[in-house]
Amino acid sequence: MAADGEAPDNAAMDNENGNHAPPGPGQAAPVITIDGPSGSGKGTISRLVAERMGWHYLDSGALYRAVGVAAGWGDIDLADPAALVRCTFDTVVEFRDDGGELRVLVNGTDATGELRTETAGAAASAIAAIPEVREALKERQRAFRQAPGLVADGRDMGTVIFPDARAKVFLTASAEERAGRRYKQLSDKGVSVNLSGLLREILARDARDANRAVAPLRPAADAVTVDTTGLGIDEVVGRVLAVVTQAGLVPEQQ
Repeated sequence: MAADGEAPDNAAMDNENGNHAPPGPGQAAPVITIDGPSGSGKGTISRLVAERMGWHYLDSGALYRAVGVAAGWGDIDLADPAALVRCTFDTVVEFRDDGGELRVLVNGTDATGELRTETAGAAASAIAAIPEVREALKERQRAFRQAPGLVADGRDMGTVIFPDARAKVFLTASAEERAGRRYKQLSDKGVSVNLSGLLREILARDARDANRAVAPLRPAADAVTVDTTGLGIDEVVGRVLAVVTQAGLVPEQQ
């Protein structure tokens, strides 16, 4: 269990049998970054790649969503940067493994379900546009970089947080495809949603993320872009692992 963004044992895919040599003295653990817009599949793909590598996994979006949820609980105005920065420093985030499912605790309360709502996602996007909040969360994210390695997913992992990552992937898909995926995901959970409404939200978030002044959503110059439109999960994982292998990193599970 970890607080304040430290890498938790249960948020990681530990390398028990490891065919990866640990980093030597003074060497940072290797990182694979998987960035992309909402609905591109980066969360699912990153978790599976981390499992195949036997590495730790960081869902950076969960940290922003956690701050958004904490701000909501505290009735903090999302248009008040100073209050949001204070909230960021005050929010304690913990990750726990519950029978193979990752649970996220915000200030001691299980907020896993709330973090997955569209409201939390919209709040995270608004908060992420505040430079001081991004700076406050930067070191929390970097704390997850531990041996044998880290797979980090987000929107600026390869450009800002881990610019020295060994392998960088940028996942994308058409807005219609991403809205359809989100619609199915929420419908399967019994949540009543509107497909056209989801599409509008995704397009609006794309615009916010791409046009923000600090760390806008874009591929790193040395990232490999993978368009996941129409592709199954296994095929996308295979393409990402091909990039990883080309970078000289060997998956634990072949």
